[in-house]
Amino acid sequence: MPLVYVTLAQGTTSPDQRAQIGDGIYRALTEVANVPTDDRFQVINEIASGNLIYSPDYLGYDRSPSVVFVQIFFNAGRSVDVKQALYARIAENLAAAGVRGDDLVINVVEVPKENWSFGRGDLSYPPDSPSSTR
Repeated sequence: MPLVYVTLAQGTTSPDQRAQIGDGIYRALTEVANVPTDDRFQVINEIASGNLIYSPDYLGYDRSPSVVFVQIFFNAGRSVDVKQALYARIAENLAAAGVRGDDLVINVVEVPKENWSFGRGDLSYPPDSPSSTR
């Protein structure tokens, strides 16, 4: 936990930039959202630009064809302040990878702890487990 999906258009980033994007998100999660340092699960999807549909000016932003969608699934319970700080840190970290702030769309999906299995079909965070606070 967490599980991060990054979706962007093919040809808009280099392999190095994609690595920086993944690293920047991971650093933000560990530094701001109290994610353990050995807890990294990410998928970076490049899709055909025609399959990436978005409103270029929704809420007054100026999105380009280099838009990057970041979806983070993690345990429920973080405050609005933590989420706001997380979004800001992700934007700061991804700016270093060349991602414009207007091109960054972040979505957090909170799930109950019992919704995770990290191997063998085991319930990774049983409700009465001491490690279920992650």
